Amino acid sequence: MNSIALLTNTLAKFIEIYTYLIIFRILLTWFPTIDFYKQPFAALSQLTDPYLNLFRSVIPPLGGIDISPILAILLLQLAGGLLSGLQPGFV
Repeated sequence: MNSIALLTNTLAKFIEIYTYLIIFRILLTWFPTIDFYKQPFAALSQLTDPYLNLFRSVIPPLGGIDISPILAILLLQLAGGLLSGLQPGFV
């Protein structure tokens, strides 16, 4: 496996795991009793909130519903798809 393939595979796997973390973070917001200032939820917030805040600053909540994570996940999926297209032998 050459270094380019290793790099694209690693980045694609990172994007996949990060997408799952964001989805998990979004699902946890449905439970109002969860304290995101206590571990392990604080670690999850520290990992995902900087990326999500980029989109929250562009798209404000509409009617109390935050739709910015949808755009954040779509962008990650697009990046993952582009990386998959760069892999040698991609069919």
